[in-house]
Amino acid sequence: MTRAVVFAYHSVGARCLSTLLAHGVDVALLVTHEDSADENIWFESAAVIAARHGIATITPEDANAPDVLARIAAIAPDFIFSFYYRKMLGTPLLALARRGAYNMHGSLLPKYRGRAPVNWAVLHGERETGATLHEMLAKPDAGRIVAQQRVPILPDDTAFEVFNKVIVAAELALDDVLPALLAGTAPHHEQNLAQGNYFGGRRPEDGRIDWTQPAVVVHNLIRAVAPPYPGAFFDLGGSRLIVGRSQLAPQRAPRSAGAGLYVADGAFYADAADGQVLRLLSLFLDGDSLSPDAFVARFAGVLGDGKYFF
Repeated sequence: MTRAVVFAYHSVGARCLSTLLAHGVDVALLVTHEDSADENIWFESAAVIAARHGIATITPEDANAPDVLARIAAIAPDFIFSFYYRKMLGTPLLALARRGAYNMHGSLLPKYRGRAPVNWAVLHGERETGATLHEMLAKPDAGRIVAQQRVPILPDDTAFEVFNKVIVAAELALDDVLPALLAGTAPHHEQNLAQGNYFGGRRPEDGRIDWTQPAVVVHNLIRAVAPPYPGAFFDLGGSRLIVGRSQLAPQRAPRSAGAGLYVADGAFYADAADGQVLRLLSLFLDGDSLSPDAFVARFAGVLGDGKYFF
Protein backbone atom coordinates (compact mmCIF):
# COMPACT_ATOMS: atom_id res chain seq x y z
CA MET A 1 0.00 0.00 0.00
CA THR A 2 1.22 3.50 -0.86
CA ARG A 3 2.00 5.57 2.22
CA ALA A 4 1.75 9.36 2.35
CA VAL A 5 2.16 12.28 4.71
CA VAL A 6 -0.31 15.07 3.97
CA PHE A 7 0.01 18.76 4.73
CA ALA A 8 -3.48 20.20 4.33
CA TYR A 9 -5.85 22.98 5.33
CA HIS A 10 -9.02 24.64 4.05
CA SER A 11 -11.70 23.04 1.83
CA VAL A 12 -9.19 22.02 -0.83
CA GLY A 13 -7.24 20.23 1.87
CA ALA A 14 -10.32 18.42 3.13
CA ARG A 15 -11.50 17.30 -0.32
CA CYS A 16 -8.07 16.26 -1.56
CA LEU A 17 -7.39 14.29 1.63
CA SER A 18 -10.72 12.52 1.09
CA THR A 19 -9.67 11.76 -2.49
CA LEU A 20 -6.42 10.13 -1.38
CA LEU A 21 -8.31 7.96 1.08
CA ALA A 22 -10.86 6.98 -1.58
CA HIS A 23 -7.97 5.68 -3.72
CA GLY A 24 -6.65 3.55 -0.87
CA VAL A 25 -3.63 5.68 0.02
CA ASP A 26 -2.37 5.04 3.55
CA VAL A 27 -2.22 8.53 5.04
CA ALA A 28 0.04 8.02 8.03
CA LEU A 29 0.05 11.62 9.26
CA LEU A 30 -1.82 14.88 8.67
CA VAL A 31 0.01 18.15 9.32
CA THR A 32 -2.40 21.07 9.49
CA HIS A 33 -2.99 24.44 11.17
CA GLU A 34 -4.85 25.47 14.27
CA ASP A 35 -7.86 27.60 13.31
CA SER A 36 -7.27 31.24 14.19
CA ALA A 37 -9.83 33.01 16.37
CA ASP A 38 -9.23 36.14 14.26
CA GLU A 39 -10.21 34.45 10.99
CA ASN A 40 -13.64 33.89 9.48
CA ILE A 41 -13.68 30.08 9.28
CA TRP A 42 -16.14 29.41 6.45
CA PHE A 43 -14.31 26.47 4.95
CA GLU A 44 -14.08 22.72 5.57
CA SER A 45 -11.58 21.17 7.95
CA ALA A 46 -8.97 18.61 6.94
CA ALA A 47 -8.55 17.78 10.63
CA VAL A 48 -12.19 16.70 10.84
CA ILE A 49 -11.68 14.32 7.89
CA ALA A 50 -8.55 12.92 9.53
CA ALA A 51 -10.36 12.37 12.83
CA ARG A 52 -13.10 10.37 11.07
CA HIS A 53 -10.46 8.02 9.68
CA GLY A 54 -8.27 7.79 12.78
CA ILE A 55 -5.35 9.58 11.13
CA ALA A 56 -2.76 11.04 13.49
CA THR A 57 -2.76 14.86 13.27
CA ILE A 58 -0.26 17.49 14.36
CA THR A 59 -0.31 21.30 14.16
CA PRO A 60 3.32 22.43 14.52
CA GLU A 61 4.29 26.07 14.40
CA ASP A 62 7.20 25.12 12.16
CA ALA A 63 6.64 22.20 9.80
CA ASN A 64 10.38 22.19 9.05
CA ALA A 65 11.44 21.79 12.68
CA PRO A 66 13.81 18.88 13.46
CA ASP A 67 11.23 16.97 15.51
CA VAL A 68 8.69 17.12 12.66
CA LEU A 69 11.30 15.97 10.15
CA ALA A 70 12.30 13.10 12.44
CA ARG A 71 8.69 11.96 12.77
CA ILE A 72 8.13 12.03 9.02
CA ALA A 73 11.46 10.29 8.34
CA ALA A 74 10.34 7.47 10.66
CA ILE A 75 7.16 7.07 8.59
CA ALA A 76 9.25 6.78 5.40
CA PRO A 77 6.47 8.07 3.14
CA ASP A 78 6.28 7.28 -0.53
CA PHE A 79 4.68 10.67 -1.18
CA ILE A 80 4.27 14.01 0.53
CA PHE A 81 1.23 16.04 -0.53
CA SER A 82 0.48 19.65 0.25
CA PHE A 83 -3.11 20.79 -0.21
CA TYR A 84 -3.51 24.48 0.71
CA TYR A 85 -1.07 24.21 3.60
CA ARG A 86 -0.09 27.80 4.31
CA LYS A 87 3.65 27.52 4.97
CA MET A 88 6.58 26.63 2.77
CA LEU A 89 8.03 23.15 3.07
CA GLY A 90 11.82 23.12 2.97
CA THR A 91 13.92 20.90 0.72
CA PRO A 92 15.08 18.60 3.61
CA LEU A 93 11.42 17.85 4.30
CA LEU A 94 10.52 17.35 0.64
CA ALA A 95 13.46 14.96 0.25
CA LEU A 96 11.83 12.56 2.75
CA ALA A 97 9.25 11.55 0.13
CA ARG A 98 10.75 8.55 -1.66
CA ARG A 99 8.55 8.95 -4.75
CA GLY A 100 7.98 12.68 -4.80
CA ALA A 101 6.32 15.65 -3.13
CA TYR A 102 3.34 17.33 -4.78
CA ASN A 103 1.30 20.48 -4.17
CA MET A 104 -2.19 21.48 -5.30
CA HIS A 105 -2.29 25.12 -6.38
CA GLY A 106 -5.45 27.12 -7.08
CA SER A 107 -4.60 28.50 -10.51
CA LEU A 108 -3.64 27.40 -13.99
CA LEU A 109 0.10 27.41 -13.46
CA PRO A 110 2.35 29.07 -14.37
CA LYS A 111 -0.18 31.92 -14.02
CA TYR A 112 -0.86 33.31 -10.55
CA ARG A 113 1.92 31.62 -8.65
CA GLY A 114 2.05 32.54 -4.98
CA ARG A 115 -0.67 33.69 -2.60
CA ALA A 116 -4.42 34.23 -3.06
CA PRO A 117 -4.49 32.99 -6.67
CA VAL A 118 -8.28 32.96 -6.99
CA ASN A 119 -8.64 36.52 -5.69
CA TRP A 120 -5.94 37.79 -8.04
CA ALA A 121 -7.49 36.03 -11.04
CA VAL A 122 -10.88 37.64 -10.36
CA LEU A 123 -9.27 41.02 -9.70
CA HIS A 124 -7.60 40.89 -13.11
CA GLY A 125 -10.81 40.00 -14.91
CA GLU A 126 -9.72 36.51 -15.99
CA ARG A 127 -12.37 34.39 -17.70
CA GLU A 128 -11.00 31.08 -16.44
CA THR A 129 -8.83 29.61 -13.72
CA GLY A 130 -8.46 26.17 -12.19
CA ALA A 131 -6.32 23.87 -10.09
CA THR A 132 -2.87 22.44 -10.77
CA LEU A 133 -1.08 19.52 -9.14
CA HIS A 134 2.67 19.96 -9.44
CA GLU A 135 5.96 18.82 -8.00
CA MET A 136 7.26 20.83 -5.06
CA LEU A 137 10.69 22.44 -5.36
CA ALA A 138 12.60 24.97 -3.29
CA LYS A 139 11.07 27.67 -5.51
CA PRO A 140 7.32 27.90 -4.84
CA ASP A 141 4.82 26.79 -7.50
CA ALA A 142 7.58 26.12 -10.03
CA GLY A 143 7.74 22.33 -10.28
CA ARG A 144 6.63 20.10 -13.12
CA ILE A 145 2.87 19.83 -13.67
CA VAL A 146 1.18 16.43 -13.44
CA ALA A 147 -2.51 17.46 -13.57
CA GLN A 148 -4.59 20.53 -14.33
CA GLN A 149 -8.33 21.20 -14.36
CA ARG A 150 -9.94 24.37 -15.78
CA VAL A 151 -13.08 26.15 -14.58
CA PRO A 152 -14.83 29.24 -15.99
CA ILE A 153 -15.04 32.62 -14.28
CA LEU A 154 -18.31 34.32 -15.18
CA PRO A 155 -18.42 38.14 -15.39
CA ASP A 156 -20.28 38.57 -12.07
CA ASP A 157 -18.72 35.66 -10.15
CA THR A 158 -17.27 36.57 -6.78
CA ALA A 159 -13.99 35.07 -5.59
CA PHE A 160 -15.97 32.92 -3.15
CA GLU A 161 -18.02 31.46 -6.00
CA VAL A 162 -14.90 30.87 -8.07
CA PHE A 163 -13.11 29.30 -5.13
CA ASN A 164 -15.96 26.80 -4.77
CA LYS A 165 -15.37 25.83 -8.40
CA VAL A 166 -11.62 25.50 -7.73
CA ILE A 167 -12.34 23.11 -4.85
CA VAL A 168 -14.11 20.81 -7.30
CA ALA A 169 -11.38 21.34 -9.90
CA ALA A 170 -8.73 20.27 -7.37
CA GLU A 171 -10.67 17.14 -6.49
CA LEU A 172 -11.20 16.27 -10.16
CA ALA A 173 -7.54 16.86 -11.07
CA LEU A 174 -6.27 14.70 -8.22
CA ASP A 175 -8.86 11.96 -8.74
CA ASP A 176 -8.02 11.77 -12.44
CA VAL A 177 -4.23 11.56 -12.16
CA LEU A 178 -3.85 9.61 -8.92
CA PRO A 179 -3.96 6.08 -10.41
CA ALA A 180 -1.15 6.97 -12.82
CA LEU A 181 0.79 8.83 -10.14
CA LEU A 182 0.62 5.86 -7.79
CA ALA A 183 1.60 3.54 -10.63
CA GLY A 184 4.57 5.73 -11.56
CA THR A 185 3.28 6.44 -15.06
CA ALA A 186 1.95 10.00 -14.74
CA PRO A 187 3.49 12.43 -17.27
CA HIS A 188 5.34 15.42 -15.78
CA HIS A 189 5.42 18.64 -17.81
CA GLU A 190 7.90 21.45 -17.25
CA GLN A 191 6.44 24.91 -16.62
CA ASN A 192 7.40 27.93 -18.69
CA LEU A 193 7.63 30.39 -15.82
CA ALA A 194 7.91 33.33 -18.23
CA GLN A 195 4.23 32.81 -19.07
CA GLY A 196 3.10 33.72 -15.55
CA ASN A 197 3.84 35.93 -12.58
CA TYR A 198 4.23 35.55 -8.82
CA PHE A 199 1.70 37.31 -6.58
CA GLY A 200 1.87 38.07 -2.87
CA GLY A 201 -0.84 37.92 -0.23
CA ARG A 202 -3.65 40.46 0.01
CA ARG A 203 -4.54 42.55 3.07
CA PRO A 204 -7.97 43.92 4.08
CA GLU A 205 -6.78 47.47 3.37
CA ASP A 206 -6.11 46.46 -0.26
CA GLY A 207 -9.88 46.46 -0.71
CA ARG A 208 -10.20 50.25 -0.77
CA ILE A 209 -12.11 51.32 -3.90
CA ASP A 210 -10.44 53.89 -6.13
CA TRP A 211 -13.35 55.58 -7.88
CA THR A 212 -11.00 57.20 -10.41
CA GLN A 213 -10.64 53.74 -11.98
CA PRO A 214 -12.93 52.48 -14.79
CA ALA A 215 -16.17 50.81 -13.73
CA VAL A 216 -14.98 47.33 -14.72
CA VAL A 217 -11.86 47.69 -12.55
CA VAL A 218 -14.00 48.67 -9.56
CA HIS A 219 -16.40 45.80 -10.30
CA ASN A 220 -13.54 43.30 -10.42
CA LEU A 221 -12.18 44.53 -7.10
CA ILE A 222 -15.60 44.18 -5.49
CA ARG A 223 -15.90 40.63 -6.84
CA ALA A 224 -12.37 39.70 -5.80
CA VAL A 225 -12.79 40.56 -2.12
CA ALA A 226 -16.55 40.12 -1.59
CA PRO A 227 -17.64 38.33 1.63
CA PRO A 228 -16.58 36.03 3.19
CA TYR A 229 -13.39 37.94 2.34
CA PRO A 230 -13.07 41.37 4.03
CA GLY A 231 -14.84 43.25 1.21
CA ALA A 232 -14.25 46.31 -0.98
CA PHE A 233 -14.90 49.56 0.83
CA PHE A 234 -15.05 53.34 0.63
CA ASP A 235 -15.51 56.10 3.17
CA LEU A 236 -18.44 58.52 3.07
CA GLY A 237 -19.43 61.13 5.62
CA GLY A 238 -17.01 59.73 8.18
CA SER A 239 -18.39 56.17 7.84
CA ARG A 240 -16.92 53.12 6.14
CA LEU A 241 -19.20 51.31 3.69
CA ILE A 242 -18.52 47.84 2.30
CA VAL A 243 -19.86 46.83 -1.10
CA GLY A 244 -21.01 43.22 -0.99
CA ARG A 245 -21.77 42.79 -4.67
CA SER A 246 -21.98 44.85 -7.85
CA GLN A 247 -23.11 44.63 -11.44
CA LEU A 248 -22.17 46.62 -14.50
CA ALA A 249 -25.12 48.65 -15.81
CA PRO A 250 -24.14 49.53 -19.41
CA GLN A 251 -27.71 50.50 -20.33
CA ARG A 252 -27.79 53.25 -17.72
CA ALA A 253 -26.43 56.74 -18.41
CA PRO A 254 -24.46 58.49 -15.66
CA ARG A 255 -26.13 61.36 -13.85
CA SER A 256 -23.21 63.71 -14.32
CA ALA A 257 -19.48 63.80 -14.92
CA GLY A 258 -17.31 62.42 -12.15
CA ALA A 259 -17.69 59.55 -9.73
CA GLY A 260 -20.64 59.53 -7.38
CA LEU A 261 -23.06 57.30 -5.50
CA TYR A 262 -26.83 57.78 -5.47
CA VAL A 263 -30.16 56.00 -5.03
CA ALA A 264 -32.55 55.71 -7.98
CA ASP A 265 -35.57 53.46 -8.55
CA GLY A 266 -35.01 51.87 -5.16
CA ALA A 267 -31.46 50.77 -5.93
CA PHE A 268 -27.87 51.92 -5.42
CA TYR A 269 -25.89 53.19 -8.38
CA ALA A 270 -22.36 54.50 -8.70
CA ASP A 271 -21.11 56.58 -11.62
CA ALA A 272 -17.52 55.65 -12.33
CA ALA A 273 -14.88 58.07 -13.57
CA ASP A 274 -14.95 56.56 -17.07
CA GLY A 275 -18.62 57.45 -17.52
CA GLN A 276 -19.87 53.90 -16.93
CA VAL A 277 -22.37 53.01 -14.21
CA LEU A 278 -22.25 50.29 -11.58
CA ARG A 279 -25.24 48.97 -9.72
CA LEU A 280 -24.27 48.19 -6.13
CA LEU A 281 -26.39 45.21 -5.16
CA SER A 282 -25.57 45.36 -1.47
CA LEU A 283 -24.00 47.81 0.96
CA PHE A 284 -22.98 47.16 4.53
CA LEU A 285 -22.43 49.60 7.38
CA ASP A 286 -20.99 48.38 10.68
CA GLY A 287 -21.64 44.80 9.60
CA ASP A 288 -25.33 45.33 8.83
CA SER A 289 -26.98 45.42 5.42
CA LEU A 290 -28.01 48.94 4.47
CA SER A 291 -31.20 49.48 2.43
CA PRO A 292 -31.48 52.35 -0.07
CA ASP A 293 -34.00 54.11 2.19
CA ALA A 294 -31.76 53.74 5.24
CA PHE A 295 -28.80 54.99 3.19
CA VAL A 296 -30.68 58.16 2.17
CA ALA A 297 -31.79 58.77 5.75
CA ARG A 298 -28.25 58.32 7.07
CA PHE A 299 -26.36 60.31 4.46
CA ALA A 300 -28.88 62.91 3.23
CA GLY A 301 -26.81 65.71 4.71
CA VAL A 302 -23.54 64.83 3.02
CA LEU A 303 -24.17 67.14 0.08
CA GLY A 304 -27.94 67.41 0.05
CA ASP A 305 -28.41 67.12 -3.73
CA GLY A 306 -29.13 63.39 -3.95
CA LYS A 307 -25.65 62.51 -5.17
CA TYR A 308 -22.79 61.67 -2.84
CA PHE A 309 -19.38 62.28 -4.33
CA PHE A 310 -16.38 60.27 -3.19
